[in-house]
Amino acid sequence: MIDRTHRLSITRQAEALGISRGAVYYVPRAASARDLVLMRRMDAVHLEMPWFGARGLRRVLKAEFPGVGRRHYATLMRTMGISAVAPQPGTSTRHRAHPVYPYLLRHRTVTRPNEVWAMDITYIPMARGFVSLAAVMDWATRRVLAWRVSITLDSAFCIAAVEEALATYGRPEIFNTDQGAQFTSAAFTGLLLDHGIRLSMDGKGCWRDNVFVERLWRSLKYEEVYLHGYDTVSAATAGIGRYFTLYNARRPHSSLAAQTPDEAYFPRSSLAAAA
Repeated sequence: MIDRTHRLSITRQAEALGISRGAVYYVPRAASARDLVLMRRMDAVHLEMPWFGARGLRRVLKAEFPGVGRRHYATLMRTMGISAVAPQPGTSTRHRAHPVYPYLLRHRTVTRPNEVWAMDITYIPMARGFVSLAAVMDWATRRVLAWRVSITLDSAFCIAAVEEALATYGRPEIFNTDQGAQFTSAAFTGLLLDHGIRLSMDGKGCWRDNVFVERLWRSLKYEEVYLHGYDTVSAATAGIGRYFTLYNARRPHSSLAAQTPDEAYFPRSSLAAAA
């Protein structure tokens, strides 16, 4: 939008667009090596004790990272896209352009594949930097249906994962997410509504409303991500892909009567009929 060769000064162009002049001149800086190590530890602690905010994380990690203040923890939490699972100020305020839908799964027993799908985003640390991961999971069988890795937190990679899942597996009756901006955007909700899918959204700060995806993140990080210091985005993508293949096809779940997600999602009776 800013044309540096235009005869109109950059200051006047910024004023005309209603943006700060500083935003035009600002050059993003990569996270320092110390911050990357700190974010890796913050992510691990957040998985163990998700109720801690910036103050709590500072208390837990004070011995490992002396001199790091609460405000810096808060800044890194915003960068990572994580927050304490507790009611926040102004939780009843809704953006008019982003309607929030009610949670539909309370007291509901989900037993069939494609009855409910769930989706969430998580932070994936690398040796240098980090990426975001979005995944679509079948609620009843815990099967990962589609996923995408992205270096940004816009809604495009979430939409791409949903489109792949819909094209490959049909459509669910209900699709559950949290109230993140990616999931309340018109493009994301419009895609689901166009397919006749009912939308369900977690309560603010209620991580238990989407607990199966949260458990998936824990398994992924402790069984794959934390064991490999990915050097590149392509290495992270390949490693996550290998893990999800193993998770779906070879990792039995006690909640599924020792079946794998693939076995639960594709019952033997249907496979025999198809054969």
